Amino acid sequence: MAVETSKKPTPVWIVSTIAGAFGLLYAYAVWSGVSYLVLYAQIASQYGTSLTPMAAVVLVLAIAVPVVLFFVALFAGMRRGGVTLALLLAGGLMLTAVFWMNAQAYTASTAFLAV
Repeated sequence: MAVETSKKPTPVWIVSTIAGAFGLLYAYAVWSGVSYLVLYAQIASQYGTSLTPMAAVVLVLAIAVPVVLFFVALFAGMRRGGVTLALLLAGGLMLTAVFWMNAQAYTASTAFLAV
């Protein structure tokens, strides 16, 4: 005889609170990416040149990666409970941090200005 368990769905306010708290951290990552792109574009403008295509792609991805990872983690964990959602969002934030550090290392160690 199979035992049926009734699992109650996670209340919307819990999902919203978790997503909102992590959303602020993801928004900070996006804002940092925007400021980094603007800073390097201004530096390139001061030297009368532009960013290399690879540097431009990396800096634009520094803006897009947090947004994509937030929505992937949100949609993957929305129906699975609060703890799972928080873990997925934390994992996405860790991947965002890894990409951000790679973007900073790339722009610090290579010539990012087109000559």
